[in-house]
Amino acid sequence: MTTIQNLVEHRIAAHFDPVFVEIVNESHMHNVPPGSESHFKVTLVSKIFEGMRSVKRHQAVYGVLAEYIGSPIHALALHTYTADEWGQRAGSPDSPNCLGGGKA
Repeated sequence: MTTIQNLVEHRIAAHFDPVFVEIVNESHMHNVPPGSESHFKVTLVSKIFEGMRSVKRHQAVYGVLAEYIGSPIHALALHTYTADEWGQRAGSPDSPNCLGGGKA
């Protein structure tokens, strides 16, 4: 069975030739039905990002995933790095808890 997460992984791999990629379905942290694929955290390290500002990196990812944004994907937490930037980090930041939709 093809999942939204699999589609996102394949699209990102094909367009960004990642040094590292991690895609986490964080839908369970939000007020959505069990098994939903609507909220994702994407950590992406690519040579393509060399010389690009953060906004341009995010626009590039949104462009590749455009047909999924809005429906079925409601939210993307993007963490985009060059290989050098990633080498100076200890992973990507944790996502905050959901504050909306009745979950508290």
